[in-house]
Amino acid sequence: MREAKNTQRAIVRIGYDGRVHKQFLGPNAQVRFENECRTLKYLEGRACPFVPRLLDSDPKTLEIVTSNCGARVEHLSEGRIQELFSELETFGVRHDDAFLRNVTYRSTDGRFCIIDFEFSTILDEAVATNPADACKLAMESGLKVNWSAFSHAGTFRSNNEDRFLAVISNQNGVRYLGKVGCASTSDGDTIFAVADGMGGERSGELAGKIAMDELTRMLPKAQALNQSILAETYPQILKDLFVSIHKELSRIGFDVHCRNMGSTFTVVWIHGRLAMFAHIGDTRLYRLVRAEAEGPNPLKMTQISEDHTFVGWLRRTGQINERQSRFHPRKNVLSRALGAGHQIIEPQIGSFVMTPGERLVLCTDGVIEGLWDHAIRDLASATDHQDQQQSAAERMVLSAVAESGRDNSTAIIVEAME
Repeated sequence: MREAKNTQRAIVRIGYDGRVHKQFLGPNAQVRFENECRTLKYLEGRACPFVPRLLDSDPKTLEIVTSNCGARVEHLSEGRIQELFSELETFGVRHDDAFLRNVTYRSTDGRFCIIDFEFSTILDEAVATNPADACKLAMESGLKVNWSAFSHAGTFRSNNEDRFLAVISNQNGVRYLGKVGCASTSDGDTIFAVADGMGGERSGELAGKIAMDELTRMLPKAQALNQSILAETYPQILKDLFVSIHKELSRIGFDVHCRNMGSTFTVVWIHGRLAMFAHIGDTRLYRLVRAEAEGPNPLKMTQISEDHTFVGWLRRTGQINERQSRFHPRKNVLSRALGAGHQIIEPQIGSFVMTPGERLVLCTDGVIEGLWDHAIRDLASATDHQDQQQSAAERMVLSAVAESGRDNSTAIIVEAME
């Protein structure tokens, strides 16, 4: 490992895999260790995209292992530094050492990040003690959402193995929504999902259909739970959904015509203002929130989902950038998926509170292959269009097909309104 810092307070080393190892030393080392662990776990629960993820911790040696947030920044204006730490406070944490030395630059997505949380304060102690309380609070108020969805087979394939779903679920049952629409989460839970099926013959199309059918069968049952129980159990509910889909795909996969049937899957379930999500594979969930600084694009985009590929891991750990990942020969080799011979199902599960003005993008890898991240952000952010006959999702998908078209392409764009 390479030593990056050695002071009276800590020794920081960078492993060969890019992970950061930090050992706390000196006065109040245990208190600082516990505070950083607690804060990083809290920020992960809030889906904060510009801080390290806590990967491991050892209370005996006072050592933590985190993901890599890039290189330290040598020069940055005072205004930009203040803006970064102010943005952190929107996620419920005040950094008590808010200086340039704790700012890094992550070249993989061109993002400034904040590190070293041994001196920090979680602003709402009640929420920090019981995160379920924050979820419950977010569930109690409604939100208006606009959406659009579109799917295209591409220019190289005759069949479309992608699937998308938009439904609203309440005490009256499940209602399928159209490709474009508007609804209030006060009237019921809104659920959006994309899947990219795989397998021989037409089994990829069947895999995506099975995933959507299981979703509409299982998630509405959760509405019978009161909000306190739902706030505590939604991770297990989503995990059970993915396990159920996996079992069904594995069962059918024994058929000779469905061998290696599988699917990637990304789901967003909005209850009140709380967006709960689950994901596996290389479909993606992006979140666009309003940036503090004025500029040509007022929305800042973050990829919430993790690509479950070796190449995705390389990019997350800062070893390659977006351009290198796009042209990597193993970019489509999945390490996790539903069915397809995988034995262990570990979906990525999380939640965040939606605020008016933000947008979500769910898309399959055909969109990602055709569009760079900045193009996805610009298309999702755009509000004025000459061609009003096309929805935002349709414009995004057709742009991806025009640039590549080698794969099926699907997108859902959700906008939160007052």
